[in-house]
Amino acid sequence: MHQKNDLLIELGTEELPPKSLKSLSESFTNSIVSQLDEARLTFATVRSFASPRRLAVLVSDVETAQADEIVEKRGPAVAAAFDAEGNATKAAQGWARGMGITVDQADRLKTDKGEWLMYKATVPGKQLSELVQGMLEVATKQLPIPKTMRWGSGDHHFIRPLHRLTVLLGNDVIPASLFGVASSNKVTGHRFHHADDLTVNHANEYAETLRKGWVIADFAERRETIQQAVVELAAAENGIPVWDEDLIDEVASLVEYPVALVAGFSEAFLSVPKEALIYTMKDDQRYFPLIDSNGNLLPRFIFITNIQSKDPAQVVSGNEKVIRPRLADAQFFFDTDKKIKLADRLAKLDSVLFQKELGSVGDKARRIEANAGSIADALGADSKAAARAGLLAKADLVSGMVMEFPEVQGVMGMHYARNDGESEVTAQAIEAHYRPRFAGDELPSSPEGCAVALADKLDTLVGIFGIGQTPKGDRDPFGLRRAAIGMIRILVEKKLALDLVSLVDIAVKSYGSIIKNPDEVNEQVVDFLLGRFRAWYQEQNISVDVIQAVLARRPTVALDFDNRVKAVAEFRANPQAEALAAANKRVSNILAKAEGDIGPVDKTLLAEDAEIALYAALTDIRDTVSSAATNGDYSAALSALATLREPVDTFFDSVMVNADDMKVRNNRLALLNALRNEFLKVADISLLQ
Repeated sequence: MHQKNDLLIELGTEELPPKSLKSLSESFTNSIVSQLDEARLTFATVRSFASPRRLAVLVSDVETAQADEIVEKRGPAVAAAFDAEGNATKAAQGWARGMGITVDQADRLKTDKGEWLMYKATVPGKQLSELVQGMLEVATKQLPIPKTMRWGSGDHHFIRPLHRLTVLLGNDVIPASLFGVASSNKVTGHRFHHADDLTVNHANEYAETLRKGWVIADFAERRETIQQAVVELAAAENGIPVWDEDLIDEVASLVEYPVALVAGFSEAFLSVPKEALIYTMKDDQRYFPLIDSNGNLLPRFIFITNIQSKDPAQVVSGNEKVIRPRLADAQFFFDTDKKIKLADRLAKLDSVLFQKELGSVGDKARRIEANAGSIADALGADSKAAARAGLLAKADLVSGMVMEFPEVQGVMGMHYARNDGESEVTAQAIEAHYRPRFAGDELPSSPEGCAVALADKLDTLVGIFGIGQTPKGDRDPFGLRRAAIGMIRILVEKKLALDLVSLVDIAVKSYGSIIKNPDEVNEQVVDFLLGRFRAWYQEQNISVDVIQAVLARRPTVALDFDNRVKAVAEFRANPQAEALAAANKRVSNILAKAEGDIGPVDKTLLAEDAEIALYAALTDIRDTVSSAATNGDYSAALSALATLREPVDTFFDSVMVNADDMKVRNNRLALLNALRNEFLKVADISLLQ
């Protein structure tokens, strides 16, 4: 058995891009691990480390050498390896040369099928120390680096300049080099608190050694430290921190020794809508704003610094000075914007391009106005308020605030609408029309908001499909996939029983003559929307065959589609499902070979007990299935259909469908057709695996 030891590899660099740090660390670790697996070197555990100035991986109890490998390679058959005089043929000689031996040194492999030449050799395993250099080169090449940089007078290219390469196996340095930097047992400490290098005496002492140098190397630990400190400081301020996972990740990627401090700003800035202030604090400065229990913004924020200052008040004062002009900008834009009504900004939208073939954002706003009104009518909502919101929905795009802080579009439209005296329904619908902005985002709360959100997304989908610029591969510049999923979520989760064909038709008609082939575009967009159901349900762990079974029926009311999927997923777990799915598949295959039209069942032609019993059972449940399907209670419909398992099985065991008598044959096909049509009221069960 080979010895085992701990392997440490660290790349010590200049500050790495904070938004990429997690993905760089994952890639580096995964590459080292997969290469160890390929080299057949077992290990116990793997631990990743990542901070602004380092990527590292610690592999514990890794085998220090590969096991020897027995290599066996079969050559030509003996009959073909020698001529009549017993001399080796050219084929045998060529094979032997390739193996690095002579023909007479080859072993023989005898089987009941014949005898072959055989090459056997023991290939000694390599030491881990011999493999590390290659692993390093592969791991660095595989890093997801969008753009490399060159430094110094050399010709090396990497994501950031490399200053240290630390490679240890236990307490021994493994010789290696990258970008002209030779390996050592030295690591770089904190840029300000420990400028000197530190010596790592053993691979497993890496984290503790760096801790002495004011560096928390473990990303997850650093992140937890930040989160905990922010929560505690916020509580002391009687506030709740505003954050998201990406913000905490980014802040954890910016510091090696996090220290949390509280700062404040003038209450005068609270006259500005909180969304704009929160955006500039979070996105521009990576601060954590604070709100009270009612959701009101407090004039306080928490920030994370990378130093333990002897005079924290100076650090706090510096950050307050930094944020003040940004908040003052927001206040200036807000006060200036309020002087012009949203409705008066519409003319400016005519000079903003939506898409060269589809016109301006002003054209889009007028289409959304008409479409939102029509959709609101279908929902029984306030069509005037929805239409007004549709017209004004994009007006804040030409406001100073949104041009400076694009993330607050929609939100500022709501505030400006309130300032202009628009109805609250209209104001809220303006904000809601972008929803859902991302996976898991909240949906519009009002039917008018839903109408405007659907109208906006439909306009983009129909327009882009109308000019033939459908998404291809990863390319989706207009976010059509996101728009489609957003529509599905609104229709299903808000339980809006609207038909996709009718909705798309509303948007197609609003484009008028711009769309040359309206029927074709309608079908393409509806198919695209139905196709997105698959991605949406797969995220919910619903199996593909369930989705395919429903897609085969092409139900175009999203809510109805959802009801069917849930019912089929539930049915799939039914003990009767497998047999009925197989029976449906068999029926489908039989009917596919049938010639001519299949008429109704003629009771007088039913002779066999099994077909009479199946017809009776089918007749008994037909009204139940029809009623349940009509009411969207597909679970009840499938429960009734599940009772057919026994008569269906008996039918196939006892009855010859392709009877000699043509009338009897056709009648039995009619019975199977009637059976299949009952199932098709829900889904194509034959597609279940």
